[in-house]
Amino acid sequence: MSAAEQKNPLPTTDAIIAGPDGRIVLILRKNEPRGWALPGGFVDWGEEIGSACRREAKEETGLDVELVMQFFTYSDPRRDPRKHTISTVYACRVKAGAEPKADDDAAEARWFSEAEVPWRALSFDHGEILRDYFRWVHTGERRRL
Repeated sequence: MSAAEQKNPLPTTDAIIAGPDGRIVLILRKNEPRGWALPGGFVDWGEEIGSACRREAKEETGLDVELVMQFFTYSDPRRDPRKHTISTVYACRVKAGAEPKADDDAAEARWFSEAEVPWRALSFDHGEILRDYFRWVHTGERRRL
């Protein structure tokens, strides 16, 4: 198979941005597929994934995030209806008082407590990611391979 024929999944990253009070930031997507989502996007050529996560978070929410840890990599080929993507998700934090401001691909950006998350309106596999995240927050147990 030639390089031109080879099809590879595309690397993406998502940021779970937590405030000191435990709320997280979600964005309302401007583009298809519509819905609420974690801030994130595609990794650029020559870009380290953590740098891409910080850049995407800043572009979509205006927030300067600190990467706390690489949370998990989600790679189900069905996770994005548009194409096969692999997302490396980071748990991130911001300083107290930081307020998200929608920009770039985001129509809206705001804080949500776990109880306020619009579970049925989440895009991609972000419901699964957030269930894993909140389980980790409550129990310290991380998703297993």
